[in-house]
Amino acid sequence: MVLGIPGLGLSPGMITFFIFIGTFSYIYTALALMTIAQKTKTKNPWLAWIPIANLYLMTQIGKVPWWTILFLILAFIPFLGMIIAIALTIFWWWKIAEARKMEGWLGVLTVVPIVNWVVIGMIAWKK
Repeated sequence: MVLGIPGLGLSPGMITFFIFIGTFSYIYTALALMTIAQKTKTKNPWLAWIPIANLYLMTQIGKVPWWTILFLILAFIPFLGMIIAIALTIFWWWKIAEARKMEGWLGVLTVVPIVNWVVIGMIAWKK
């Protein structure tokens, strides 16, 4: 029994690992998004640190209508929702890359695990 939940099957070490990866990912993405906002002279770059508000910041950087965030509600629809969420992520990062004067197709790579950290870092910190 782990953490009082019989049959959970996750050791405390694995739980700690997932918490570490999640925290690292959140901090890294927030720093990168804040840097992108500063470099594109977008208002309120500190919004990168606030969940949901960071989505609004992404729309502002990419000059995409803010109401496109509402499409994320559709992500709760099985299968179709996942496709819509992936397409929206690609679209936003495509526009953000273009706002940084980079190739828009880099946005496609942001849905590939691990590669997305590299691409977001390139968009943020490449001169």
